[in-house]
Amino acid sequence: MPTAKKTSVPPDRLALYQRLLAALPEIEEKSNFGSAYTAVNGNMYSMISKYGSVGIWLPDDVRAEFVERFGAQMYQADPAWPVSKKLVAVPDDVLADTETLRPYMEASYRFALTLRPKPTTKPAKPSS
Repeated sequence: MPTAKKTSVPPDRLALYQRLLAALPEIEEKSNFGSAYTAVNGNMYSMISKYGSVGIWLPDDVRAEFVERFGAQMYQADPAWPVSKKLVAVPDDVLADTETLRPYMEASYRFALTLRPKPTTKPAKPSS
């Protein structure tokens, strides 16, 4: 499932992320600002940064189990950005193991489906 837009993500890391997304056909990859991500109803629930780090948004109980099981930290896409309060960082060895990560990505997608849809287009400006 190669992304149509140019990305600045390291190719080997992008390939691992895309392999994960391909394991779940209902998930559609998107691209913006040089990196790839997933979103449903306007809610982003996973992303890969330009540095190749992957973050996924999990429900609180699943995130706690993921952190405990894999020693994961909260996600920080860029060193200049604050640490995410929602996304957890996927450790490198877990990203390389699609079968282990797949149920978590599926949980992330299912969780995102429960979120309130966000508008995907900007409202028209009122005429003066």
